Amino acid sequence: MTGDQLEEHLSNYLLNSWSYSKVSCFARNEKDFEKTYVYGERGRSSATSIAGSAYHTALEYFFNTLQDSGRVASLPELEQIAFSYIEEISDNEWKLQKTTPTVEQCIQKALKDVTTYIGNFYKEKELYLADIDVVLGVEMRFEEWLVVNGVDIPLPCHAVADLIVRLKSGKVAIIDHKSKSAYSDEKEVALVHGKQAITYVLCLESCHSSIQVSEVWFVENKASTNKDGSPQLRKHIIEIDEDSRRLYEAMLYEPLRRMLEAIANPDYVYTINDSDNLVDKAELYDFWCKTMIAEVDDFSVPSNKKEQIAQRLRKIKDASLAMIDAKVITKFKKEAASFISYDLSMTNMTNSEKIHHTLMTFGMNTQVIEISGFSSDTYLVDVAAGVKVSNIYKYKKDIANALNVPNVRIPEDLAIYDGKSYLAIEVSKKRIETLNWDTSYLREHKIPVGLDNFRNTIIWDMDNHSTPHILVCGATGSGKSVELRSIIEYAIASGVKDIVVMDPKYEFCDMQSSSVRVYNEVEDIAQAMSEMVADMQTRPKTGDRHLTMLIVDEFADIIDSAKDGDSVEKLLKMITQKGRSLGFRVVAATQRASVKIITGDTKVNFPVQICFRMPKAVDSKVVIDEEGAECLQGQGDGLIKSPEYMDRVVRFQGFFYDRNKQD
Repeated sequence: MTGDQLEEHLSNYLLNSWSYSKVSCFARNEKDFEKTYVYGERGRSSATSIAGSAYHTALEYFFNTLQDSGRVASLPELEQIAFSYIEEISDNEWKLQKTTPTVEQCIQKALKDVTTYIGNFYKEKELYLADIDVVLGVEMRFEEWLVVNGVDIPLPCHAVADLIVRLKSGKVAIIDHKSKSAYSDEKEVALVHGKQAITYVLCLESCHSSIQVSEVWFVENKASTNKDGSPQLRKHIIEIDEDSRRLYEAMLYEPLRRMLEAIANPDYVYTINDSDNLVDKAELYDFWCKTMIAEVDDFSVPSNKKEQIAQRLRKIKDASLAMIDAKVITKFKKEAASFISYDLSMTNMTNSEKIHHTLMTFGMNTQVIEISGFSSDTYLVDVAAGVKVSNIYKYKKDIANALNVPNVRIPEDLAIYDGKSYLAIEVSKKRIETLNWDTSYLREHKIPVGLDNFRNTIIWDMDNHSTPHILVCGATGSGKSVELRSIIEYAIASGVKDIVVMDPKYEFCDMQSSSVRVYNEVEDIAQAMSEMVADMQTRPKTGDRHLTMLIVDEFADIIDSAKDGDSVEKLLKMITQKGRSLGFRVVAATQRASVKIITGDTKVNFPVQICFRMPKAVDSKVVIDEEGAECLQGQGDGLIKSPEYMDRVVRFQGFFYDRNKQD
């Protein structure tokens, strides 16, 4: 088919592809299939499920390392890979259950389970290695058009094979890793796993016609210890001969055909299986109600399927509202949502109410005030007598889970608002308001850095000898360069006529003027700094104290690139240490938040520290001595620590300077 023909063909189906997971889900519970794959409503994952995914990630690393270098990765390496995977799971992805009613408990269980899985694997890895000659592929992804049971399937199949190997016997085997709470019955393995096995086989052989698969292994790893002391890994082998191929293809084709008929019929009614113990019934019935009252944009539907789903929703809505009052559907939806453990994202509560409710579930009585900001909103928590403020910090993840966001920031210091102290909870949001650069925020030599969520101007006072220099850190896209440009323009507007910009990345070339000198080449930068030091050393004799601002962008890169890096570093240190009383003001910026770059001496010389979004909490600690920058939104959402604010860390939104608009 041509591209246009293929697009027209796929438009006849609600999905663009099939997979064993989709077929299995459809056969088990049609409504769960509709929710997950047609409407893109992914449910939350249990601690056990996430531990299993983390285990798969660790084994992917193990066998990739074995394939690439022949090296057997160590146990600590595998554990670190798995732990990092779990750390990356956002709070709103965890499914809370009776045994794990908080996100913190979910994480603890996942860490415990995956540690057990990896320990079992490492102790018994010879179950794999004893028979493997060559690793042919790890986590191999397929998108193949297949013939199943003699029928040309009209959608491509997506599949991911955990491991493909050539055995010492010369046979090719596909291996699937499974983390289990109980082993599969040996007698039922072929019936249970045969359909999955043949899907992998057909995909691999279609993609690589020279390969013929002889075996599919399902290696089960059980977390609970076997009482009889037997091995924790159990290998089930499905032989792939001509007879078994025909059998498994016939077994796969029946549910596959039914699924294809359903997704080819826009009016098909997907039924709920109330006996299905693998789904959250509250989530399923909540989804069912949502299809009766929501619009297509309320779902995660692929753009090329939106019109089809929109038509389907209109028919569902017309049919349901003809028989059931909308108020009844909404009421039932609320009741269904009330059974979802501590999941407040589906209720009609405000965020303030959600925070209050979450803390109440842990026995902490509070009142919450909302303050709307630019890139975040601040919620001021008034804690009742008898409640320890420090206890609230333990429930950051639970609050984030209630608000349906990846994380929240709770500053270490209390916030003062209308003369009263509050615990502040900052929640990032999509910024809909741009804070434009404006000279109305400028007062004398008090350079505006941005506005906090209370609309107070955050300033850097160049006349304050306790705040002579600024350190600015932030990852790409965080707003660091825009902040530097804003500071330069405010300095010019305040009357500073001597500004030197060290610009190794050529970002500020357009600012060259009578007041601004821009240097780009490392040799020129080193020479200019040497001349500035010479100028500084003459000032005590001449009495010259005019303000000179030095902007050093990516100072770590400049030091690394200079022929004599130590000399450049010493020149910068001399300017920051001796120049503060002689009119020199330095703004140094870097993307690299490392203790080797930002040393203790550096922070002493730069008493004002600004940190925009950073990848990790540890990066934030390096710059401002506390976590939080990893929670920022980017694009000027920043934190500042300054003697101006009693060394508190204050969140602010930086200004956006539009040169065309200003000109």
